[in-house]
Amino acid sequence: MRAGILQPGYLPWLGFFEQVARSDSFVLYDDVQYDKHGWRNRNRIKTANGVQWLTVPVLTTGKDKPLIRDVEIDNIYNWRRKHLTAIQANYAKAEFFSDVFGFFDSIYRKEWKLLVDLDIALILGILDMLGLPTSLRLSSELNIVGDRVSRLISICKVLGADVFYEGKSGENYIDEETFLAAGIRVEYQNYLHPAYKQLYGGFVPYLSIVDLLFNEGPRSLDILMNGGKKSWEAEA
Repeated sequence: MRAGILQPGYLPWLGFFEQVARSDSFVLYDDVQYDKHGWRNRNRIKTANGVQWLTVPVLTTGKDKPLIRDVEIDNIYNWRRKHLTAIQANYAKAEFFSDVFGFFDSIYRKEWKLLVDLDIALILGILDMLGLPTSLRLSSELNIVGDRVSRLISICKVLGADVFYEGKSGENYIDEETFLAAGIRVEYQNYLHPAYKQLYGGFVPYLSIVDLLFNEGPRSLDILMNGGKKSWEAEA
């Protein structure tokens, strides 16, 4: 059984959902330290003027190394209207706008207190649109303790996994022998980014999955899993 473990992100990129799709059980790592300059509260969409960042403002000033699950959104800013307006304006001419926009409209009409709740709601909704039934769990609900690597091993054991599907960056710190000693084999993601139909000129990779959903609709999962299209790397 293959397990995946990733921190929840805001409107994640395609590779995030590929890891979910290829995992039998998937854990959102919500009880680790929040990274201020990571992908927990921001991502990118494509516009006629280039790439645009969508960033959710958060309250971290004066917080002593908060965990992801504890980070609050700064709702003094009307970020929800800004993000929804940006999505509507830049994807209104996309082929599947009418099929996809309603979901995001419903998300941004609700006021969110915790960033993790917003991220998880978006992830679950996107998984549903993709037709992915993968089981999701939160690491904070598993009561796992230990250092970085031992916690990952413990999570795999709780899930009954004998394969850990890790992102490519894990090659920099994962001790595969330690995992093997625990009866777990490590597989690293080597995601070949697919090319797909986009608005506004030449293809731009590594955007939020929002871009794929609006442009390719029901074809998104096949493209996400590298089906039927050339990879962007092959075209470059």
